[in-house]
Amino acid sequence: MNVVVLGAGTVGKTVAEMLCNRGINVCVIDEQADVLRRVSERLDVQTVCGSAFDVSKLFQAGIQLADLCLAVTSRDEVNLVSASIAREMGASRCVARVFNPIFRDKSTFDYQRHFKVDRLISLEHLTALELAKHIRSTSVLAVESFARGGVDVHGIQVGRKAKAVGVPLHQLNLPQTVRVGLIVNAERSVIPGGYDAVQPGDHVTLIGTHGELEKIASLFEDRASESPRVVIAGGGEIGLNLARLLERTRCRVTVMEQDPDRCDFIAERLPRCTVLHADVKSRADLEEARVGKSDVFVACTGRDEENIVCGVESKELGSKRLLTIVRSPDYANVLERLGIDVAVSPREAMARQIMGLVGKGPVRERSPIIGDTAEVWEVEIRKGVPATKAPLRDLSLPQSLVAAIERGDYVKVPNADDQLKAGDTAILLVQKQSEAEILKMFS
Repeated sequence: MNVVVLGAGTVGKTVAEMLCNRGINVCVIDEQADVLRRVSERLDVQTVCGSAFDVSKLFQAGIQLADLCLAVTSRDEVNLVSASIAREMGASRCVARVFNPIFRDKSTFDYQRHFKVDRLISLEHLTALELAKHIRSTSVLAVESFARGGVDVHGIQVGRKAKAVGVPLHQLNLPQTVRVGLIVNAERSVIPGGYDAVQPGDHVTLIGTHGELEKIASLFEDRASESPRVVIAGGGEIGLNLARLLERTRCRVTVMEQDPDRCDFIAERLPRCTVLHADVKSRADLEEARVGKSDVFVACTGRDEENIVCGVESKELGSKRLLTIVRSPDYANVLERLGIDVAVSPREAMARQIMGLVGKGPVRERSPIIGDTAEVWEVEIRKGVPATKAPLRDLSLPQSLVAAIERGDYVKVPNADDQLKAGDTAILLVQKQSEAEILKMFS
């Protein structure tokens, strides 16, 4: 497999190293010769010195034969343009990293479709997703978006007094835009049928459109218990994305931010969150924010040292769990001794996402849910594959579920009479023991 990486910055080097460790042929393009020299000294990669959107340099890097092009420079516009050019020159798949959230907001303009890029990846959004997965006390165990934002996947722990307990799924009158994808407990892990029912403590995976999921989640949660309280230190893009993800759940979210203008910005966009103008380095401000009463404290400012200091302070004040962003690997050996429960690296979050895109087969991306028992796949439907030969009700897809279909400009949750077509993108929930059999249907 051949991969061209545009940009030899921190993210580019991390990704290139992971790809090399997988035995993948990698070529790195960057404008700085000294940076490329250091990369080539460390890694077995080809390097090309020049602009990421210089056609001659892309040709020299072999973009016309590339299975994947990753545009991960520090500039959004360069990434979008260079990935678009790479696509026109023959790269099979193209991914562009973006920072500015306007590029991922499809409500005004679809930049991804306009530039013909397979995926836009935000380091900040991916980091927020990684943090959200670890906030288990919120009862949401996995939060992922697929199919260009049209479908969400929520993992929920069923409450003791939840309305759905003991009721067959077909009697819950779930909307057609929602699927119960997986039920997991200590004894079983199944993709359920209409006569299955959930029990207290089960982990349930719900798949569907965001608006409907918000309504349906209440059937599986125990509303009698108090909503968990999460304090987010830092209102940058990571903090804002995390607060937006948690706002969809039962969490009571407080964001601490030192910049008053940024506080106003966040408050306008997240009306259900409490936004405090505060200095996270000040113990007095942490006490005033009642950090000691929080179930989870998340330190996600722009500096590792600040995250570690305010995180340790929060633990001393009585916060139950501490999650923090740590960008430098130099701190890895001291985190556990400082009482940090979870440390998330933005670079590693980005690299894991990209590794899910590596491969020549029909599966564009994989994302594990509920531990390692199952995965959500984003699958490219190719011409003539067995999965296109019959309606979904007549396909042999054991221990799996077609949760959504992206066709053209819209995304839908299919019913049994729908049939996959070449050019579609399908979202599948697949249990691992049936992976090989499912792959045959789409290959």
